[in-house]
Order: sequence, then C-alpha cells, then structure tokens
Amino acid sequence: MTVTVVGIGGSIRADSQSERALRVALAGAEEAGARTVAISGADLVLPFYDPAVADRTDAARRLVDTVRGADGIVLVSPGYHGTVSGLLKNALDYIEDLREESHPYLDGRAVGCVATAYGWQASVTTLTALRSIVHALRGWPTPLGVALNSTEVIFDGAGDCSDEKTSGNLRTVGRQVVEFALSRREQVLGSKA
Repeated sequence: MTVTVVGIGGSIRADSQSERALRVALAGAEEAGARTVAISGADLVLPFYDPAVADRTDAARRLVDTVRGADGIVLVSPGYHGTVSGLLKNALDYIEDLREESHPYLDGRAVGCVATAYGWQASVTTLTALRSIVHALRGWPTPLGVALNSTEVIFDGAGDCSDEKTSGNLRTVGRQVVEFALSRREQVLGSKA
C-alpha cells in the first residue's frame, strides 16, 4: 500500500521560491514511492481560523481532509520577518479541526520542515518556528530540516535548484517522511498481528 505525503506551503505568489522548494521535497517523497499532494499558493488563502465558527470553506475542508488522510507531511514556509508566514500559520491552525480524531492533529506523522528566506537569520529562525509548531501539533519533525537562503540558492523556471547539495537535502526531507511513514505502518500492522 502506497503512503501519501501532503506538501503544504509556498506563498500567495504562484511559483514562488518556497513553492519550488516544496516541489523538490515532494519529488524526493515520490522517488521513495509515495503518492504526493501539494496544497500551496491560492489553495492556502483561507479565512482567518476561528474555532467558534463551525462552517468551513471548500478550501478549508479540503485542507483538513487531505491532512487527515496523510501518512506524512512536508511544510515549507517563506521567512516573513523572521518567522512562519501568516498564510501557512493560518492553514496550520485549521489542523485544530482534527483534535477529536483517533490520531489528533499530526499525531503519528513525520513532518519535513523547510524554510526559505532572503538571508540566513530569517531562514533559520523560520525553520525553528516550523519545528516548534510541529511539536505542538504532536507531529514528528524529520531529522533533517532545510533552511534555504534565497540569496544564495535559486530555482529556475523549470524548478531546478542552482545548488546540488540543497536539492539533495530537500529530496532527503521528502524521503525521510516516507521512510518514517513506512516504518510507522509496519509498527502498527505488527502490533495488530
């Protein structure tokens, strides 16, 4: 049975550097045998999360349902003023809708974290914030996270990365998510035997 890895991230700007990084990480997951789904750009334009409002837009329901069915997640955020973009943070707040599930929030899922920014300070602090959010949502951050300095590494129109090492690291994040998901699946199946 194939695992499903959901990539969430990018910015409102279509084909942004962070969205391109997301595609490379998801390519790593696909190389490891996963089926991938990307939620980025306009898909992330959601009303501000309000736990008191039960009605959800189609986009918000799609996000929550897609995360519910995910075996693993890849999160990519641009670094806005040293932290996660409001767009991604708002999307992650909707995961609160999974609080009553048998595996609440991101429980039992590996989560690869990638941050892109114009400089090392913002990319590193954004990566740290992403990993903290994943912990709060009961997810398992992958051993490798990627802080990408967009002044040194760029993606061309085809999505190819200018730095082979960074490209390899992004693919490794995707592969680690799949490896954890497969290991977790074996563990769960083994405990039922």
